[in-house]
Amino acid sequence: MEFVESHKVSEILSSYPQRARKKLLELRQLIIDTATATEGVEKLLETTKWGEPSYVSKTGSTIRMDWKENTPDKYYLYFICSTELVNTFKILYGEELQYQGNRAIELNVNSTLPKTPLIKCITLALTYHKVKHLPMLGV
Repeated sequence: MEFVESHKVSEILSSYPQRARKKLLELRQLIIDTATATEGVEKLLETTKWGEPSYVSKTGSTIRMDWKENTPDKYYLYFICSTELVNTFKILYGEELQYQGNRAIELNVNSTLPKTPLIKCITLALTYHKVKHLPMLGV
């Protein structure tokens, strides 16, 4: 899998407070590792959308991540709200994950990254165009 890194994303990540930056770098690595392990994802493009670090694959739906100053103990993994991604995550993981409506998974900077469910969520986003027609995205 080819990974195309963005210097702008590196600048954005370096601007976050240390706790948030550490968590977002861990989440970024999880996205890259998941893309590498996901069959059919040949290239992952790191870019910015709406000023936020974003990840795009040809077979998937855009994934964004960010930290907001007005919620300093939270950081977010965003998905396009018109997809069925977050609704599917809610069915799969219920209260194991926290959500912001139908657009984001809300994570806590003071908690361990819930890698197992996030890997599944990221995989579904990276392959969304292949599975969007399937019930429950083929899960």
